[in-house]
Formats: sequence, structure tokens, C-alpha cells
Amino acid sequence: MEHPVLTAIRRAAFTPLGWFAPGATDGMPGDARFAILIGNAGPDMFRRFARERDVMRDTLDAWTRDVVSALARDLDARAVYPFDMDPPWPFLRWAQRAGAGHVSPLGLNIHPVYGLWHAYRAALLFPVAFDLPPQSPGPNPCGTCAGKPCLTACPVDAFDGQRYDETSCAGHIATADGQSCMSRGCLARHACPVGQGFAYAPTQAEFHMRAFRAARGKV
Repeated sequence: MEHPVLTAIRRAAFTPLGWFAPGATDGMPGDARFAILIGNAGPDMFRRFARERDVMRDTLDAWTRDVVSALARDLDARAVYPFDMDPPWPFLRWAQRAGAGHVSPLGLNIHPVYGLWHAYRAALLFPVAFDLPPQSPGPNPCGTCAGKPCLTACPVDAFDGQRYDETSCAGHIATADGQSCMSRGCLARHACPVGQGFAYAPTQAEFHMRAFRAARGKV
């Protein structure tokens, strides 16, 4: 039987992506003794967001804060968000501590189940430790991936395995030639064979690409 806290997270349409007991060097705020990273993987969170959002007010971040804050209160936890700090909380490092994957050549976390098709939306911090078995990410699938197609799928070569050329990416999707990326989502992500069953549906993919384009002033 699943732990009731994990069940509550799923019922709220979020996915528990990993968990760990923080140490002194993990940069966790307060007196957190256990952390569960939650986010979207598959369609559930975005479907709930699409149903509930106030299009005149709610960005995805604003909606996430409202919904996760309520969930945290119900679970006697504190929520922190990847969009909440400058510099941001080290979610990628926390993901490695949580056994939730490896760093891919794109610089994104690659989850053993969801591949590149997931995103961290919050961490729930608890003042008590839970008896949850530690997760193992298994071997890094990128290490044995023939040809690493993620590095060659981008039409403007925004990824080279060392850095991400955000300017070229944002400029491309603002042009007619970039409409495939706009409507389907990042082609480099699509090229990765891991977690293909969790690839974003076109409506979700376009929502994220439009938000990315607008944030870079490429409306």
C-alpha cells in the first residue's frame, strides 16, 4: 500500500518525483527533516490547471502556489518553489539526492521513468522523517545512448552537451520556421527515447513554449 502522503499528492494531480532526508549541506530552509519533490509527469497536473485557472490572473506559477500551499497545509508541511528565489533553490541537486534521475546532456534532469517529460513544481518539507524506502535512479541511460540524438535534433543547435543557447532557441520559435517546435514542444526532448509515453500533449507543449517565448520578450 502506498504511503498516505504520496497518495494525497497524487490526488492533488501532482506526481511525487523523489524524496530524501536533508543533511546540513543540502541547503534546505528551516528544520526540514524530510523532503518530497513534486511536479508534473504525464497529463494530470496540466489538465487540472486547464480546468481551474483564471485566465485573467493565473500563470502556472501563481496557480501552483495556490494549490500546493493548500496541499502543504493539509499535510502539515512547508512548500518551497523553484520559481521562488533568486538565485533559485537547487532543485536539480535535490533531485540527485532524491534518487530521481541523472543530469542529461541537455542539462535537464532525466528521470528513470518519465525521461525528460517532467518538471519540478515544488518541494514539500516536513518536520518529521517518513519511513519511505530510498529511491535509486539506476544507471544513467545517457551513458549508453547511441548517438545521443537529443544533441542533434534542435534545428538551431541550441545544445552542445556543455551549454544551452537560450537566445537562439527563443529567436527560432518566434519565426515561421520554429512553428513545429511551438506546436509540439522541444524537438531535443522528443528525440530522447526515455519516457516517450509521458511526452506532453500538443496543448500542454504549446502552452509551455508560448510562456517561454513571452518570458524572453519574443511575443
